[in-house]
Amino acid sequence: MHTADDALVSARELVHTLAGVLPARVIETHISWVLLGPELAWKIKKPVRLPFVDYTGLQARRHFCEEEVRLNRRLAPSLYLGVTRITGTPHSPELDGEGPVLEYAVRMRRFAPGALFSEKADAGELGTADIDELAALLAGFHENAPRADAAGGFAGAPQRRQAALAALDGARPLMDDAAHAALGAWLEAEAAALAPLWAARLADGRVRECHGDLHLANIVRLDDGVAAFDGIEFDPALRWIDVIDDIAFVVMDLWANQQRDLCFRFLNAWLDVTGEHGGLPALRFAVVYRALVRAQVAQLRDAGSPAARRYLDTALAWAAPAAAHASARLSITHGLPGSGKTFASQRIVEHEGAIRLRSDVERKRLHGLGMLEDSRAKGVDLYQAEAGARTYAHLFAMARTALRAGYPVILDAAFLRRAERDQAHALALDLRVPFGIVDCEAPLDVLRARLLARRGDASEADGAVLNRLRETAEPLSSSERAYAQAPLAG
Repeated sequence: MHTADDALVSARELVHTLAGVLPARVIETHISWVLLGPELAWKIKKPVRLPFVDYTGLQARRHFCEEEVRLNRRLAPSLYLGVTRITGTPHSPELDGEGPVLEYAVRMRRFAPGALFSEKADAGELGTADIDELAALLAGFHENAPRADAAGGFAGAPQRRQAALAALDGARPLMDDAAHAALGAWLEAEAAALAPLWAARLADGRVRECHGDLHLANIVRLDDGVAAFDGIEFDPALRWIDVIDDIAFVVMDLWANQQRDLCFRFLNAWLDVTGEHGGLPALRFAVVYRALVRAQVAQLRDAGSPAARRYLDTALAWAAPAAAHASARLSITHGLPGSGKTFASQRIVEHEGAIRLRSDVERKRLHGLGMLEDSRAKGVDLYQAEAGARTYAHLFAMARTALRAGYPVILDAAFLRRAERDQAHALALDLRVPFGIVDCEAPLDVLRARLLARRGDASEADGAVLNRLRETAEPLSSSERAYAQAPLAG
């Protein structure tokens, strides 16, 4: 009788025979073999049945090969070349030859050693350009991804709770009883509290066909730009997720790899494009869950590995309620166009792990414009008083959401009127968080020169706007000076 073990043995023999023919080096995982040639790679799925996947049938393996190519061409089109038929005989296999099909493989282009974001992070070579490009890539991808039907059964609260608790149990060997109990209680409480938000975001189309496995070893710098590969093809429930859940993998892995400045740079760059600030209350749960998943994976690969401990420490840090709420504070910028507010707020983002809300970006969003679109070409006056009042109200509403979720917030806006600053201070008092004013100044000739030189920025303030704002600006009072601080030294 032909058993599943027999099929696996036969498949392994075929793979190693093919590797000798090509020639190629074989790498084995729990669900596949990867054959690495000089320029190409072939990924062959094992004939196995596991709790999360069934690859036992040849046509099932063909289907999932085709799905893997379809899904991964969305974020790595130059890497995924197609599906290859393995033909010939078990003792003399060939690629796309004559005769019956013995197996199927995903055909991929290889990339240079050291190009993975995980490798770049380890080498201290992961930079801001990499992070900004990744954020732009994923923002565009998420905005255009298909939306899940609210009745489709994906991303419901019970499934999220169950998956997180399963990940916790998988990482159980790494922690003592107290840590396990504390994390379990935290996950249970968060799942219950987040259930209404998760349901609302599902109904609002925030659950989409995502990548599903965006850790740093699945992100790469290619000659033609940054790409993300090896997305989840075998289980739809792992990729039909909230977009906040998808980017949580990147946030988590940057944090775990001691790239905390880049972690919040990435998060804010993605938020600037997508406007998904309403999902911030769910980010902490998503980060903890994914950290536990990676802790379990690292532990299975190498029991007691430092990586497993780093991921567990990340889960514990993000689940610590005292630390989360102690970090919440509200800061605002103050200054004329060109005074360096955005530069100063970016430093706070990366230094303090803050959420930044930019008036220049949100003002355009409220008018249905992208952050770099030209409002004048659309016949829109962004700097009229009504638009300003609406923008500040929007900033305060989003700041309230982020502060309640436990994040420091920096509002990058001019705040030239005392009434606007009073509203911000009142918000901080209402939420009982510290308040500060980052006071940005520059000589008038410098302001004008910076505005003339500005390119590729969300702000459209020019000399005329500068003159108008100078006339109406109300300087900080003596009482406000008590909250003022200079921009962080850079």
